[in-house]
Amino acid sequence: MSVKNIVYNALANPHRRAALRQLRDFESKLLSPRSRFALPFVYRGHGHFKTIQPKQNPLEIEELFELACDLEPQRVLEIGTARGGTLYLWTQAARPDATIVSVDLPGGPFGGAYCMYRTPFYQSFAREGQRLHLERADSHDPQTVRQVTDLFANQPADFLFIDGDHTYEGVKADFEQYGPLVRPGGLIGLHDVLPRDDAPAIEVHRLWDQIQSKYDGREIVGPEGSGRKIGIGVVRVPDTGINVAP
Repeated sequence: MSVKNIVYNALANPHRRAALRQLRDFESKLLSPRSRFALPFVYRGHGHFKTIQPKQNPLEIEELFELACDLEPQRVLEIGTARGGTLYLWTQAARPDATIVSVDLPGGPFGGAYCMYRTPFYQSFAREGQRLHLERADSHDPQTVRQVTDLFANQPADFLFIDGDHTYEGVKADFEQYGPLVRPGGLIGLHDVLPRDDAPAIEVHRLWDQIQSKYDGREIVGPEGSGRKIGIGVVRVPDTGINVAP
């Protein structure tokens, strides 16, 4: 273990308390959930709680956040949580009595594996009346799919955000396993749908090309000057649902 992590672990409790105070202070000034979009971008903490800034282009994720707010989801599933910024946004977009599930793979190669010290901090994102479940598990494991279904009490999800395994096979598995859980009229968002010459291991665009043609998906791409244009793909689930049969 590095010296830095030893220090961070030793100071985890006071750092977490300070982080929570800052979070609640921001929320006391931003009274409506929709107004709290900027909170993960302006938050600054220490140690294990240094940042919760989303890794998405700010204007791209803002547009998806607005769509989620309009949807007012009762059941939300996020695959890939990492820093926790988008998880915070979904708690604000969801209904006050919503069930929100995060699935994040410890040791995941695409930014997963938030340390255990952050778990109670992430739990504090839930608004009063919401139920937030943090599943540190492999989203591709059939047992994880069953666990998610149980947490939603066998009810369909309203909103799914896929931002975990970015390989073609990985993101395809996530879409095929969890897409059918989303109700007609619900939303599915996928991060990193534009080709990435700088990161060839990211192959979400290959799946997105297939989804877009089948489900009339739309792309959210930030304008010039807004930062890295990575792209978010959005599908509104049709009346027939997501059909992944060959």
